[in-house]
Amino acid sequence: MADLQKAYEAKTIDAKWYQFWEGRGYFKADPHSPKPAYCIVIPPPNVTGVLHMGHALVNTLQDILIRWKRMLGFETLWVPGTDHAGIATQMVVERHLIKTQGKKRKDFSREEFLEHVWTWKEKSETRIIEQLKRLGSSCDWSRLRFTMDENNSRAVRTMFKKLFDAGLIYRGDYLVNWDPVTQTALADDEVEYEEKQSFLWHFKYPLADGSGFIHIATTRPETMLGDTAVAVSPNDERYTGLVGKQVMLPLMNRPISIIADHHVDPAFGTGMVKITPAHDPNDYQMGLNHHLPFINIMTPDGKINANGGQFEGMSMAEAREAVIESMKELGLLEKVEPHVNRIGVSYRSKAIIEPYLSKQWFVRMDGFAKKLREIVQNGEVKLIPSHWENTYFHWIDNLRDWCISRQLWWGHRIPIWYHKDDPTRLICHDSLDLPEEVKQAPDEWIQDTDVLDTWFSSALWPFATLGWPEKTPELEKFYPNSVLVTGHDILFFWVARMILMGDYAMDKPPFPETFLHGLIYGKSYWRQHSDGGILYASEQERLDYDLGKPIPKDVFSKWEKMSKSKGNIIDPLEMIDQYGTDAVRMALCASATQARQIDLDRRRFEEFKNFANKIWNGARFVLMNLDGDEQQGTLPLTAEAFSQGLDESLFSLEDRWILSTLNRTVKSVNHHLQHYQFDQAATEAYDFFWKEFCAYYVEIVKPVLFGKTGSAQERINKQKLLVIVLCQAIRLIHPMAPFITEELFHILKERLAGLEEVEESDPYTKECIQALQSTACLVAPYPRVIRPEDSNEQIDQTFALMEQMVYTIRNIRGEMKLSPGVATDVYIIGQSDDPEWQTVKENTALIAALVRTQRIEVQSQESPIGFACTGVFHALKIQLPLPEEMLKQEKVRLSKEQEKLQASLEKLKTQLANPDFVNRAPAQLIEKLQQQVSQGEVELQEIKHKLSTLP
Repeated sequence: MADLQKAYEAKTIDAKWYQFWEGRGYFKADPHSPKPAYCIVIPPPNVTGVLHMGHALVNTLQDILIRWKRMLGFETLWVPGTDHAGIATQMVVERHLIKTQGKKRKDFSREEFLEHVWTWKEKSETRIIEQLKRLGSSCDWSRLRFTMDENNSRAVRTMFKKLFDAGLIYRGDYLVNWDPVTQTALADDEVEYEEKQSFLWHFKYPLADGSGFIHIATTRPETMLGDTAVAVSPNDERYTGLVGKQVMLPLMNRPISIIADHHVDPAFGTGMVKITPAHDPNDYQMGLNHHLPFINIMTPDGKINANGGQFEGMSMAEAREAVIESMKELGLLEKVEPHVNRIGVSYRSKAIIEPYLSKQWFVRMDGFAKKLREIVQNGEVKLIPSHWENTYFHWIDNLRDWCISRQLWWGHRIPIWYHKDDPTRLICHDSLDLPEEVKQAPDEWIQDTDVLDTWFSSALWPFATLGWPEKTPELEKFYPNSVLVTGHDILFFWVARMILMGDYAMDKPPFPETFLHGLIYGKSYWRQHSDGGILYASEQERLDYDLGKPIPKDVFSKWEKMSKSKGNIIDPLEMIDQYGTDAVRMALCASATQARQIDLDRRRFEEFKNFANKIWNGARFVLMNLDGDEQQGTLPLTAEAFSQGLDESLFSLEDRWILSTLNRTVKSVNHHLQHYQFDQAATEAYDFFWKEFCAYYVEIVKPVLFGKTGSAQERINKQKLLVIVLCQAIRLIHPMAPFITEELFHILKERLAGLEEVEESDPYTKECIQALQSTACLVAPYPRVIRPEDSNEQIDQTFALMEQMVYTIRNIRGEMKLSPGVATDVYIIGQSDDPEWQTVKENTALIAALVRTQRIEVQSQESPIGFACTGVFHALKIQLPLPEEMLKQEKVRLSKEQEKLQASLEKLKTQLANPDFVNRAPAQLIEKLQQQVSQGEVELQEIKHKLSTLP
């Protein structure tokens, strides 16, 4: 067919159709549409760089849902946007400035630095949008949002003031998680924990009265510089007499008291613990309970301050070593024990977190906890998979106030102004303009220098993107959103906080369902060194192993989180360049199980590139065979003829079976998408097109299409059915593989231009005509079960019987080592009253289409046919006579095998007949040789028998 090139060119087709869709405005949503609403807001990617494979996954899954619902007749809105990502972006830009200008952030004024960040943001956002478009994301780009755009900034200030006025936001001195690299506080959820091998140091503190020493154990010796007490359990009888006494804090020569508190575990260390209220969460609470002094010993950049005495200026790590050495010199270090310590690490900078006392802004969470639990318990928001509910409830049970202030320059500046002369006088203002008091006396007021946690603004995303706090048509139409699709790693960072803010601002949770997909892992390859170190394989080695090259014995593989150092990153854009967008999307969809971890094998992209080629070639075959052939005396299928519909009286078993399978697949794929079972939807669509449609149905109908069997009416009927199935199949696959299906849809639409509905035609033809009258596959109706009764279990079972018969015959041919091009006779013998025998007899044409045969005989009695290979299927016996040209080859082969086996047996028997060999050889060897002789003689007899039966 001239319109359909032989090879599928993904690059050309991808670019063409995205421009077509966007240019026609298909992605734009109409808030005034009477159609039911379906809305997704994108998890906004950070404006820090390029998209990674996790972004490719989450956006592919969202696009699949949006395209599916659009085809189902919904008014779909997919809101795109990007996140300012305060800490991450500030770090990236500062590193960029150090590299390009040799300047750090503080070498600029705040305003100058922010100009650089905005420039970075514009370039990065443009790049991200281009990448999302390459992925096929059908977002409404006219509604592109940024978490720091004017509308979102207003929403953030409105929400801050709403919470502030309600007494739900407060400022106070609090022990926070401090990142000394970015020099900002982090919320509890932003701290990742790692177990590291460390030590437990046992120190002696002298009693102030000179009567002796107490013995404490600590994992953080450097913090003793800020000790203000020593604590014991009130139930620990060993130390009852010491409570209330004082000890002299070594190195600082400061008297501190011994207190009793239930926070102390008497089984830990010596049962006595040092208390540093300004640098430990448990100690902080004890400090409040016992009114202890709070001594901060750390600067914001993680160094010891003046309160650390002689250790001032050292990093915390340096101070640890110096303190240990000093205690050792004083004879106050008793012993050191190995100890596994749980270390907090910044999720952004990977710096070790230090508990740090500072003034911060918080959201009171105790009032929200009950509602957050009820919303999920009552099913107002379903977490999918449901096992994440336990994780969610555990988080609520351990909920602490949310620290929302960050010591950064990039972000939403906290909308609080303090009076210079009286900081207790403050203004909270929700407008983007300055407060009137500040305008009138600008020199008297200072705005808070901190910015809000990025997750604060992201928490407003489901409704701020729709125009809140204004009452917009978009908000009325599309809130609540329909679903949230995101990774399970931000269940607390983002999902829970969106539920909190949405319910608080809108009196409705922001979405009824949240699908939490797994995190993508890549396979790393490494060699274990004798010194315990690891050397990761080179990039070329990794690629070779990923694509199936044998892995050496000294190389080990492991699924790990993707990272550059491990060499297991897979770049989605590289995969698109290499395999095509549809292959990448299908591979991601097929990998998206509901497990916590997605092990992404690079070979999946190759697999689905092959699938795209199969779609192309299968469609090309169908389209080519809609034309006529003068030599064969066949006519082309015209639009007029197609419009007349199917003649179901001409249906054969395979026709009814493909309709049954089609309806079953359509129902199943819709079900899987409805329940976010993306991998199963992809597998069902894949199997239907490749296995049922191409490998069976198309092969079976070839003799009719080629005019070798059947009537002209049967050929036209098969052509119509091929068009109907192809039209449904490409629409079924479209949400997952939109580019190739759009191309084929338009080619099919052009080939059958002029289709008109005929009232008396069948429902399949009518549905196909209606679909092809759509202006694009993207807006064509998604396949539905047209006639439920056509999903016929009896038809499926009957066809399955024929499939198994074909499989058995192919197996026999394989055992005979027959090439596919060699035709054989096939004899099938059974009882004529056996229903299976009758089914096979009625459908020999199906076998002939799938197996290379000369003739097929279905008999009730066995007849002499000479040498044949035999198989059995249920009560049926299958015989394939050996072709004449194979007889001579088989005789030669068997004769050579006989000579070889006889020589081997003679050698073995000679060895076993030698007394010297038998007496010297181990008994096990002798037994093994005897077994070989016995087996060889059995094989020799079988060969002789086969030779005797050959004519």
